Amino acid sequence: MEILRAADNGDSEESRNTLMMFGGLALMTLGAGLILTSPIVRKYLGGFDVGKLLQAAGPDFERYMKLKSM
Repeated sequence: MEILRAADNGDSEESRNTLMMFGGLALMTLGAGLILTSPIVRKYLGGFDVGKLLQAAGPDFERYMKLKSM
């Protein structure tokens, strides 16, 4: 019933975009988890500080979100 009401209100496109965004985020998280559970990958990343890498990517992500909202 919710889907039918959303279609009647005209905001089904926005709902669809939100669903696609969260679906893509879930798939990326699942993929990263599968990759990081591999013993070979964990061996190569042993000397890598993932926290610093994510910290360095923060400003780029913020810039992307600003550009997307324009």
